[in-house]
Amino acid sequence: MMFRRKLPLRTVMSGIAAARDGVTAIEFGILAPVFLLLMLGTFDIGQMIYGRAILNGAVQQAARSSSLETANTTDADQKVREAILPILPGATMTSERVSYYDFADIGRPEAWDDSNNNAICDNGESYTDENGNGMWDSDVGTSGNGGAGDVVLYTVNISYVPTFPVPFLNNQDGRRTFTATAVKKNQPFADQAEYGSEAGTCS
Repeated sequence: MMFRRKLPLRTVMSGIAAARDGVTAIEFGILAPVFLLLMLGTFDIGQMIYGRAILNGAVQQAARSSSLETANTTDADQKVREAILPILPGATMTSERVSYYDFADIGRPEAWDDSNNNAICDNGESYTDENGNGMWDSDVGTSGNGGAGDVVLYTVNISYVPTFPVPFLNNQDGRRTFTATAVKKNQPFADQAEYGSEAGTCS
């Protein structure tokens, strides 16, 4: 009958510590998800930053071309789309132009008698219909590209699904959105129209 000699505990533990079979696979399994997440994050943020830079440049150029007497705002918007789509495939774009008489008017409400000091035209308070649309507006601007000498605020909104999405950076619908704006003054190719002076009453 053969008897197996028991090895000292120290020898057994040393043998286990020296065994390296499968360690590489375990380390790869631990590190690979972190590495892949970092790579995706780098691509995702890089795409977003590059797309935003291209959009800002395209919006500035479109706003400039729209300020000329021969302006074609449809073509200008299309050039912005053409600039951004190679960077953000499938992106959707919306644009808006609001015109003002001067730079100081951007975001300014139409003049009114705020007798109750609530910053809203109401309760029979009188106002001046400066933009001529028959109602009081908290922004005196007029939708559109305006006329000669007008200041135009051009805003473009982009929504897209990232090519390399990192889940915790997305909106709930998986899309990203950002905005670019440009302010330009139209060329003085004619006499600039003044604001209206018709009076009105807020209900």
